[in-house]
Amino acid sequence: MFSVKDTRIWPILLLAVLLAWIAAPVQAADKGPVKLAYVEWSSEIASTNLVRAVIQEKLGHSCEIVPMQADQMWKAVAEGEVDAMVSAWLPETQKKYYEKYSDQCVDLGPNLEGAKTGLVVPNVTLGRQTAATGLRNKPYIKAESIADLSEYADKFHRMIVGIDPQAGVMHNTREAMRAYGLERFTLTQGSEQTMTSALGRAISKQEWIVVTGWVPHWMFARWELKFLEDPKGVFGGEEHINTIAREGLAEDMPDVAEFLDNFYWEPEDMGQLMVWIHDDKGLYPYEKALRYIRTHPDQVNSWLP
Repeated sequence: MFSVKDTRIWPILLLAVLLAWIAAPVQAADKGPVKLAYVEWSSEIASTNLVRAVIQEKLGHSCEIVPMQADQMWKAVAEGEVDAMVSAWLPETQKKYYEKYSDQCVDLGPNLEGAKTGLVVPNVTLGRQTAATGLRNKPYIKAESIADLSEYADKFHRMIVGIDPQAGVMHNTREAMRAYGLERFTLTQGSEQTMTSALGRAISKQEWIVVTGWVPHWMFARWELKFLEDPKGVFGGEEHINTIAREGLAEDMPDVAEFLDNFYWEPEDMGQLMVWIHDDKGLYPYEKALRYIRTHPDQVNSWLP
């Protein structure tokens, strides 16, 4: 038996305390990487990569991002398969999913305000932008409202070019087709990339096209576009993008939860990052997020716990 006065016991006790102290951060690390779900839209690729970069570079956690369709994303957060998302378009675009899953999640509020969704057409003229009088020529697409689409159905080839079928803007577009009597139109499904490619081709050939669109988005910086008026309010008014976390994240990773709660930026901030990503053909979004961190240190530091 050792006595307290026995000096041989002190190295053993010191080693035990040291091992216990070392074990504490190891247990935290065992919780694994932070997992974020997102939809593969330019806006959400930008925001999710930025959040991932801050979590890894500033908070020291590894972070994985998982692309999903909108319904899968909400389900994954609600069931705790992922830790959070920064891609919840509310109150209208993802209303269906919010009503279904919000009581199983923690809504951390908006991370961006001033967003909008709807149907979009080119707002460019045939030939010269201005006439000899100096006045701007009228755009070649004459439709001003969703209600006008029926009048010009043949010019639009009776087609609305959409994105992934579970996106909130697609649900609202199907509702708009019913509300405005667009039974003769077909809503095509695809991806954001196929939609913007079709839009670019139509503009280059000055053809009629209508697409599902939203802001912030780099396509509004590249082309002259306009939202068709929505007098029946199917798409709602101004939107905001919220951060949604799984239950228990604040207890498991308090620093991550506090950062996600603090994360907020403006549409022009997101637009800048989206343009950087698009200019590099979307190949290295994480590197562009690191560039954003380097060029906006005060803003990024304001988000940190």
